[in-house]
Amino acid sequence: MNFEVESKLLIVDDLPENLLALEALIRAPGRVVYRAASAEAALALLLEHEFALAIVDVQMPGMNGFELAELMRGTERTRHIPIIFVSAAGRELNYAFQGYESGAVDFLHKPLDPHAVVSKVNVFVDLYQHRKALRHEMESLAAAHRKQEELVQQLQHTQQELERAVRMRDDFMSMVSHELRTPLNTLYLEAQLRQLHLSKGNLANFSPERLPAMIERDQRQIRNMVRLIDDMLDVTRMRRDALSIQTKPVDLAVLARAVVESLRQQAEAAGTVITLEAPAALHGVWDEFRIEQVLTNLLTNALRYGGGKPVQMVVQQIGDTAQVAVRDQGIGIAPQDQARIFEQFERTADSHKHAAGLGLGLYITRKIVSLHGGRIGVESAPGEGSRFVVDLPMHASDTGGDTGPSDAAGAHAQP
Repeated sequence: MNFEVESKLLIVDDLPENLLALEALIRAPGRVVYRAASAEAALALLLEHEFALAIVDVQMPGMNGFELAELMRGTERTRHIPIIFVSAAGRELNYAFQGYESGAVDFLHKPLDPHAVVSKVNVFVDLYQHRKALRHEMESLAAAHRKQEELVQQLQHTQQELERAVRMRDDFMSMVSHELRTPLNTLYLEAQLRQLHLSKGNLANFSPERLPAMIERDQRQIRNMVRLIDDMLDVTRMRRDALSIQTKPVDLAVLARAVVESLRQQAEAAGTVITLEAPAALHGVWDEFRIEQVLTNLLTNALRYGGGKPVQMVVQQIGDTAQVAVRDQGIGIAPQDQARIFEQFERTADSHKHAAGLGLGLYITRKIVSLHGGRIGVESAPGEGSRFVVDLPMHASDTGGDTGPSDAAGAHAQP
């Protein structure tokens, strides 16, 4: 790895001619030489710069070189800077020993040997550059390691998402097979039973009094299959952002009464009574077919999970908003489930015990409400039933964004 380091060198001497001569010896490309005429000036420079080496004259007026070295060794910022002492005193004064005690790494005597000075400086500059390069390498390795850990976490998250998608796909296929098989099996058994009656000449089973109930049973099973197929087609359109709304003037109160009436027999079969509170008229601009789908999904959901207890729908206008609220007295929804079950194929754990379904109803409902620029939310607690609230602007545009559930929103066990 190419890593160039600028090396800063500090030379300290009270004689300007000595500083100039020493600088001329050690100057080289990639090096910056700083001169200090006193120990005090050197300390100021040491606070501003990181030096690869300090060459310090021992005999200076005021603070001498040994005292400067002791100050440098006592400070965390400067204690690791190599120091080479320079002295004109004779060897008999044993300055070298005192210098090493002060923390010097080498000792030079005047007059200086140019070759020795250059060689020693080169050694310490090389050591400094190698140390900086090693530190840079370690920092790069640490950054690469952190990046690798992030990538591993991303891969693990992606793997978990893929595994979840595979499980959802498998669960979806299993649910679709089960949900379609139930009405198909019923129709198939009804057809076999009728064929058996006809083969035995039991025409009484096809009397005018019995035919309406027979036709109603067939239509109910066919409607169930059509509903499942429509839900799957809607989800496909949503994934392609191809689900659109076509608005026109609609009387929401009339539409609500029609939906309640259409579900009357289903409510009776579930042992439930649906009550509706609505004004004589509530006019707005919406997609009638899609809003009917919303009302049907909410009521069907309440019938499935309402435990046979009364279900109430309230339609009213609040300011510039039309509000539809559906209240059941069923199993309710745990707080941890209320944030996720508006998503596709999501259902609560308890919902599986009470009714089958694909987990698409409220997902589709939320999308339709969002396309109208509205909001959907839920108020619920386990064992206390649920109250779903849909707020629709009185004049929906033909396009809308998916704003998601409101802050209080969650989801019921979906159909």
